[in-house]
Amino acid sequence: MSAFPAEVLQAHRITPDEYQVILKELGREPSFTELGIFSVMWSEHCSYKSSRIHLKKLPTRSKLVVQGPGENAGIIDIGQGYAIAFKIESHNHPSFIEPFQGAATGVGGILRDIFTMGARPIAVLDAIRFGPLDDGTSGPRNRRIFEGVVSGIAHYGNCFGVPTVGGECAFEASYNGNPLVNVFALGVVHKDDIFYAKAAGVGNPVIYVGSRTGRDGVHGATMASAEFTEESKQKRPTVQVGDPFMEKLLLEACIEAMKTGAVVGIQDMGAAGLTCSTCEMGGRGGTGLEIELDLVPQRETGLSSYEIMLSESQERMLLVAEKGREEEVFRVFRKWGLEAATIGVVTGDNRMRVKHHGEVVADIPNPALTDAAPMYDRPHTKPMRKVPMNGPEFASRDLGADLRAILSSGDVCSKRYIWEQYDHMVRTNTTLGPGADAAIVRIKETGTSVAMTLDGNGRYCLLDPREGAKLMVAECCRNLSTVGAMPVAATNNLNFGNPERPEIMAQLVEAIEGMSEACVHFETPITGGNVSLYNETLGEAIFPTPVLGVVGLLPTQAPVSMRFKNAGRAVVLIGGIGPAEEVRFGGTQYAKQVLKALWGLPPALDMNYEKRVQAAIRQVVAEGLAESSHDLSDGGLAVALAECSFSPGNIGARMDLDSDLRPELLLFHEGPSRVLVSTANAARVQAICSAHEVAAPVIGATVSGSLTIANRGAVLIDSPVSALHHLWEGALERLLQPVNTHVRQVS
Repeated sequence: MSAFPAEVLQAHRITPDEYQVILKELGREPSFTELGIFSVMWSEHCSYKSSRIHLKKLPTRSKLVVQGPGENAGIIDIGQGYAIAFKIESHNHPSFIEPFQGAATGVGGILRDIFTMGARPIAVLDAIRFGPLDDGTSGPRNRRIFEGVVSGIAHYGNCFGVPTVGGECAFEASYNGNPLVNVFALGVVHKDDIFYAKAAGVGNPVIYVGSRTGRDGVHGATMASAEFTEESKQKRPTVQVGDPFMEKLLLEACIEAMKTGAVVGIQDMGAAGLTCSTCEMGGRGGTGLEIELDLVPQRETGLSSYEIMLSESQERMLLVAEKGREEEVFRVFRKWGLEAATIGVVTGDNRMRVKHHGEVVADIPNPALTDAAPMYDRPHTKPMRKVPMNGPEFASRDLGADLRAILSSGDVCSKRYIWEQYDHMVRTNTTLGPGADAAIVRIKETGTSVAMTLDGNGRYCLLDPREGAKLMVAECCRNLSTVGAMPVAATNNLNFGNPERPEIMAQLVEAIEGMSEACVHFETPITGGNVSLYNETLGEAIFPTPVLGVVGLLPTQAPVSMRFKNAGRAVVLIGGIGPAEEVRFGGTQYAKQVLKALWGLPPALDMNYEKRVQAAIRQVVAEGLAESSHDLSDGGLAVALAECSFSPGNIGARMDLDSDLRPELLLFHEGPSRVLVSTANAARVQAICSAHEVAAPVIGATVSGSLTIANRGAVLIDSPVSALHHLWEGALERLLQPVNTHVRQVS
């Protein structure tokens, strides 16, 4: 018999079996505060109880990996004594409930993950997904969520002073009730200055720094571990409120405090707030922490111990300092105008002990909340096929109109409307920014650069999660190779529906195993990431949407962009036209935008050939042979050629193809392992590709003002570049027209 009614346990998402484990761990009934602590730490969001067993399948090591999964961010060595810290996190559920603050605090949280490691954040990217903006029923809500999310990301990043240098945005009906907001951040740190979230040294003081604690965000982690219902909008109080200016001060103060040598360990208060930071620091260090909640800075009166421990108020950190050196830490935080208070001490008993008004309100073994948290091998079969294998009969009446339809779609059109709201040049290190295949940021300390990209394709993963995940890894690595960077490591965000449904769990397992296989092949270990489950509303799950962020290294040099620069240059298709089948055409943008259908399998991937194509394009770029370089992905060859033509010089191309493929497949199939290059030395490019055993036909030449694509003498598409560019550039604003865009949410 439980001390708590069944509805209380249900509200805390603790099952009867889990409650029995709690009784065993404590040897008694838990207090209400302890119940809340177990609830958040055993939530899917914090414990990964449905995915941990499968995440172990991912590769996590290489000669460059300094820190893999298990810390706030992964770290890799970039040479000359420096390293980069990077990670991706989700804020999906909060961004549905309160789009602006949900997205803004998502940015704030991932930035804290980076500077908690001692690294200074230098770049942010975001992968965002919404329901269709022009949906007759859900369009107004989707537009409101879209505007709020974009404004929230822009507000926090711009005010904090970190450039948002790229990302991706897509629209599917499956995200109507559950948008995705995945935010990636990267920072640079000297290898001698890396900090870890471990509590060490019995008797050392535990110090709280940053904003005061309020009631915002209470039970945010538990809310993020449940599907949405009709009552979800009533959960607005669980969404945190961010202050980017406070976070900027917190960054500077933490970095300066770390340099004093007085800081032993440091952890941000993210999901589960003070609860997570205390038990995880103790758990990682094999120590305990004892804290007194009366000493916690509070901005509201009458906070209960339950509320203080579960609050997710933003811009807060917990650190452990050397005993006797507290004043050195306090002096730094006073300088920056921030609160700092000793709230506890490190103990040697590996327990989290919490006092309030002199009474012990929680006394829990750390391992019970961390490493020994429940882990389930949930039932899973093969993913249930929800779409037909064969699509409709089709024959295009107007291939030019088909191209225009794809270019003006939400998925493919220019995202300038989004990224012009971001300051992508702050700190003056961005050499290739939004709209490129990959973003590039200079590392001034080493004289080298880091390239980074995000990618995911829910349509492919719905058709085949394993193959879709492989294609995602391949495209991320190809994006980096296209700008000349060597892919070296990755971070992932796994966005799926309810794992208690075997067909959803099957999608997750297949995607992880496919990602693992591809990451091993492309030598990009996963150094950390995030799992976001229960992404569904009223029983309707989102498309299975793993998102991958990959980083690559390259010399600092003039970047190669995708736009054609000069007329009269040869256009080489590295990788060749590639094979295409109608059964593998149903997940393409052509199928979505023109045929309004979804069927079959994703494109076929030959990972060995893909790796050779990437090696070839990296060498082409390194030898300075590419005036432009752009990989083929959404929309296939025709869309890639159009995108290459959208340059200030209005340089298009005349293509003369030689293929047996039917025109629709030739122009719009999305087979991987292909990169478009314009060059003044086609012979040398072909020689490099030949050495790598990669096809590299010259398929045409750049010309001024028009885009013409012919196959065996028959003209398939012929259009002025300016007309296509105008259509592509303004499409997103046109999709937003039904909303009053002059009334923009800014706070």
